[in-house]
Amino acid sequence: MKKIQTKLWGISLLLLVLLFPSCTDDLSQSPEGNVAVPGEEFFSTPESYKQNLAKLYAGFATSGQTAAGSPDISGIDEGESQYIRGFWLMQELTTDEAVIAWNDGTIKDLHSQTWTSLDRFITATFARFSFQIVNCNEFLRQTTDEKLAARGLDAALIAEIKTYRAEARFIRAFTYWHLIDMFGGGSLVTENSPTTFYYPEYATRAELYKFVDEELTAIIPELKAAKSNEAYRVDQAAAWMLQAKLYMNAKVYIGTDNYAGALPLINKVIASGYALHNNYNQLFFADNDRNGAQNEFIFTIAFDGLRTQTYGGTTFLTHAPVGGSMKASEFGINGGWAGIRTTAAFVDKFSANTTDSRGQFYTDGQTKEIVDISNFTDGYAIQKFRNVTVNGVQGSDKSGDFSDSDFPMFRLADAYLMYAECAVVGKVGDLGTARGYVNALRTRANASMINTLTADATGATLILDERAKELHWEGHRRTDLIRFGKFSGGSYLWPWKGNVAGGAPTQAFRNLFPIPATALSSNNKLQQNPGY
Repeated sequence: MKKIQTKLWGISLLLLVLLFPSCTDDLSQSPEGNVAVPGEEFFSTPESYKQNLAKLYAGFATSGQTAAGSPDISGIDEGESQYIRGFWLMQELTTDEAVIAWNDGTIKDLHSQTWTSLDRFITATFARFSFQIVNCNEFLRQTTDEKLAARGLDAALIAEIKTYRAEARFIRAFTYWHLIDMFGGGSLVTENSPTTFYYPEYATRAELYKFVDEELTAIIPELKAAKSNEAYRVDQAAAWMLQAKLYMNAKVYIGTDNYAGALPLINKVIASGYALHNNYNQLFFADNDRNGAQNEFIFTIAFDGLRTQTYGGTTFLTHAPVGGSMKASEFGINGGWAGIRTTAAFVDKFSANTTDSRGQFYTDGQTKEIVDISNFTDGYAIQKFRNVTVNGVQGSDKSGDFSDSDFPMFRLADAYLMYAECAVVGKVGDLGTARGYVNALRTRANASMINTLTADATGATLILDERAKELHWEGHRRTDLIRFGKFSGGSYLWPWKGNVAGGAPTQAFRNLFPIPATALSSNNKLQQNPGY
């Protein structure tokens, strides 16, 4: 599974196309009409089990059944419906780390925090989460002990499929975590839910949290040991990382602090044999699957310019930040889309003459302050994702349309900062060890060292800022700001928050996105989040 070959086995486990309104109603509908394909047909050969597992992983990378042109979700531009692109817009464009110049529909409402339940980008992301969960459920339905025995599979393959099932449950838990984090409650459906049409009951955020927590505890013994699985497939370290993420956000999710539960899981991840890559910038190059960056990655979404052709994912993150006087060829692409930049609030986290390699700002022809968001040259550009190798060679798609750069969901640097947060904010763990982890990241980035790290408000601010510097544009920022009490309200303002040039306080209910109106109209058992 070095690069997931979705064009070879890219048919969905359930159906070819989900219509945009219907894909947001409930997560357990069986397909209707001529596009339906019986699940049994997808498991007719021994090879098909791994092929269908590949489809589940590919659900994070692709937008449809082939290259662009056969989408899973209709009613929106196909590239905009891709998992990582929707996830990124909601996690980054809503924060101090990113603004966008485009006037596509309601996209500017994300940064101004003025979105509604009719927002098409939020609706598409909710639909993508639903689609991913549906596919995982069907895979699990088709790989029960009874079905495998009835198909006459040999014992070795059945044992391997048990691992596949654990991975499918991880993928489902990971997607449910995103649902918990962004939308709060929703429908909870599993492989044991009815396959005939019905309206699932509403599950609270606490109920979904409990489900994900119990799933991760159950599957960890069934996953392969850390660093022993094939590239891009998850292992125990990925599950430890996800469960630690769940626990670190427990105060937000269920009202109960659980840094103490996160710390031993983080320690397991750190002790699992991962290593910091020696060059920060190379973590986001086209060859980050083989240039040494892969040794830092714990869970990564595979992108390949020839096999995962979509205008989402790292193709979006390579093209959309390039514009103005920037040279597209330096990014291995055929042209920039003049879209996303950053705000002065993020720039100011670095000193004016910083040597920190994580401050990858392009300033030529760009103003630091943003007067007009629609003008690409208002705001510094960020040069993070590149479709070139460490030797400057363009990625595999020589047209420059699609990127090879993989997207890291979890990496060791994040685990280091999670440990530091546990020590500083959660007051568990050792402050000296935490300072050593922060300085290890600063050493790599050629930044100044910190001499002290304290378990107080000053230390908490340092950790939050350090997470921004190290992990910006990797999909963490909104969740981090909410956990630190800085996302909504007025305790932290950034340019154009609240749709005001200097920033303005926003309502606390913005800490959750609305359940899309189309979902509510399709299933009246769902409950809208307060404020919408």
